[in-house]
Amino acid sequence: MSRQQAVMNWSGGKDSALALYHSLLSGRWNVTTLLTSVNEQHNRVSMHGVRTELMVAQAGRLKIPLTMLRLSGNVSMEAYNAQMQTALMELQKQGVTHSIFGDIFLEDLRLYRETQLQQLNLTGEFPLWKRNTTELVHEFVDLGFRAVLVCVNESQLSSEFAGRELDLDLLKDLPKNVDPCGENGEYHSFVYDGPIFSSPVTFTKGEIVRRTYTSSDKTDQSTSQWDTGFWYQDLLFQG
Repeated sequence: MSRQQAVMNWSGGKDSALALYHSLLSGRWNVTTLLTSVNEQHNRVSMHGVRTELMVAQAGRLKIPLTMLRLSGNVSMEAYNAQMQTALMELQKQGVTHSIFGDIFLEDLRLYRETQLQQLNLTGEFPLWKRNTTELVHEFVDLGFRAVLVCVNESQLSSEFAGRELDLDLLKDLPKNVDPCGENGEYHSFVYDGPIFSSPVTFTKGEIVRRTYTSSDKTDQSTSQWDTGFWYQDLLFQG
């Protein structure tokens, strides 16, 4: 069976890594690139706050090219959609027919993604869709993936969670109202090792900083409205 060309929508976090793992394991896809949204002003991944050099290191260890969609810090949703469409059209010219996501259960987000893809006759794939999120975290750890929390929503988690290892001890400590996978935006992570990595991404932990945002600044593809603060664990690439 010939494999179809696909782009992996890549945040560098747990869900995208696990979705990529299952996509590669299935044998259905030739994942030609990892597509990442980057805040051009700060040279960091949108919302996650991870430095781009760490994303480049991830891609190198995954042996998959990285495509960065560079966005201004206060890009509107309309401008974001236009830039994403342009990026996807370029990939489409290279033979891409499918776009893979790590979403789990947010129906409105999946509908938004599929609506955008339909404009280009691309098909969305969701390998983790409707999986139990507690089971997904256990699977992530059991497979040998390693990750740290790089961003936590202060309305759901305290600053002490920023920089913590994503392991079963963390799962025990999460408040009961927090989704184990952070699917509602409670936290974001950076994956630095796992079964699809040729070697670990090495880093040191920098400072933990607090940032606040409003809905007009949001560039992460979700359509919900929010206005809250986040704690970020800065990671410094070691090489």
